[in-house]
Amino acid sequence: MQHDLISSLADARKARRMTQADLAAQAGLSRMAVQRTETGDVDPRFSTLAEMARVLGMELIAVPSALRPALQAFIQSGGRFLAQPPGADAPPSVVDSLGR
Repeated sequence: MQHDLISSLADARKARRMTQADLAAQAGLSRMAVQRTETGDVDPRFSTLAEMARVLGMELIAVPSALRPALQAFIQSGGRFLAQPPGADAPPSVVDSLGR
């Protein structure tokens, strides 16, 4: 699972066209720490991963392993409820009202 997380962080960095040095500088880490984290040479601290995620506009969350398949299906469906027909939008949430 940690490998998936680190791969996701590395992919997000690359998608933003950031270098490891850019990410390190914005996260308050050394470039070597970012490099060694991405290559799997170290077992990073949670705080290191959280700072990398913050800079990349991501947030780390803990999901019970039993719920992971359902959560992945929900995300891949574009946020539709289970058995919700394609094209039907999810109802507004509290998060939607925060931007108003």
